[in-house]
Amino acid sequence: MTDPNAQPAQPPAAAPLSPEQDIQWGSFAHLGGILGFLPSLIIWLVFKDRGQFTNTEAKEALNFQITVFIGYAIALVLSFFFIGILLYWVLWIASVVFSILAFLKAKDGQHYRYPFAIRLIK
Repeated sequence: MTDPNAQPAQPPAAAPLSPEQDIQWGSFAHLGGILGFLPSLIIWLVFKDRGQFTNTEAKEALNFQITVFIGYAIALVLSFFFIGILLYWVLWIASVVFSILAFLKAKDGQHYRYPFAIRLIK
């Protein structure tokens, strides 16, 4: 029989990331930006409390990807004109290039700050 006064088991707290894992997930948050904002968002939500480097880098990557997403929305509105189509391609190229640059810097354990990003998540 079970004890009616027993407390429900608490789920174990997530273990902190090792320094190597912290750098790895922080750099993956930037690299995932090539696919859009979801990889950065998922990494930030899962690992933000487990590693300071990952928290910082995933927030930076997520803010940049949100900025790019807003740019895509503007390009969609302007797509009736040639400038919208051009803006879309410029944003896509910038997103890929800056995501790769950020990944390369973050994998060496250095923080990367995108040259343009609306920092909505602090």
